[in-house]
Amino acid sequence: QVQLVESGGGLVQAGGSLKLSCAAPGFIFSRYTIGWFRQAPGKEREFVASIDRSSGKSYYGDSAKGRFTISRDNDKNTVYLQMNSLKPEDTAVYTCAAGLGTSPLIVQYWGQGTQVTVSS
Repeated sequence: QVQLVESGGGLVQAGGSLKLSCAAPGFIFSRYTIGWFRQAPGKEREFVASIDRSSGKSYYGDSAKGRFTISRDNDKNTVYLQMNSLKPEDTAVYTCAAGLGTSPLIVQYWGQGTQVTVSS
């Protein structure tokens, strides 16, 4: 079973920052685009960001543009999501995914998710 392992979630005050990490097996990291989705209670899953495995070009959903930055460390097989200027509406379960394409990202593998809670 393929494992994408997220870390870095937690509780933060509005205006604060968090950095999420997604560690992937090497064969996944080298073959697929890695991205992030989020789902808030009662809402549909939403695309947050992805980063192309070849070019390193990044793509963002509207809610992430200007505040979130996705990056990757090829030596560590890890993708990061730096989230700044967090708002209460960013509260959600953030899930790492590996897939084809970039935006949209056609997901092949999902992580377990990590909770991000932003207090007002």
